[in-house]
Amino acid sequence: MHAKDILIDGYGRIREEVHAVLDGLGPDELNRRPAPEANSIAWLVWHLTRVQDDHVADAFGLDQVWLARDWVKRFGLDLPRQDTGYGHTPAKVTKVRVPSADLLTGYYDAVHEQTLGALRALAAKDLERVVDEEWDPPVTLGVRLVSALSDDLQHVGQAAYVRGLLQSAAA
Repeated sequence: MHAKDILIDGYGRIREEVHAVLDGLGPDELNRRPAPEANSIAWLVWHLTRVQDDHVADAFGLDQVWLARDWVKRFGLDLPRQDTGYGHTPAKVTKVRVPSADLLTGYYDAVHEQTLGALRALAAKDLERVVDEEWDPPVTLGVRLVSALSDDLQHVGQAAYVRGLLQSAAA
């Protein structure tokens, strides 16, 4: 198995978990926060998708799906166009509200397809290319892809936990 195949599998697992966590949820459940300082499922999935979109597009020299395919307009959030959710305060988390799970899965699926296209074209030597010199040591493409994968899996796991909290509270 090649490194790109492992990455493709890993990013595929994010997609599976995103769909599983959003399945059957309505706007109230998506946007509800289990505590005033906590993140909603909508925010967690939006954020993980924005991070993947931002990081993969930057690393491969692609346009962000968020901007290039009008997802920013479809979501209509009261946030800067380039916002990924990094460092959001509870007040900013509140601004990420969605009308349906379909909006979140649609955006995630579009980002996932762009990610897969980039990953399928990888050669092993590409993973050694430096994509960010602002760190010590500089960040390679391989490290950036694993970092985004890790971050996304953590956030989708958090979303699943919030879903469980909300469902147990409703029971």
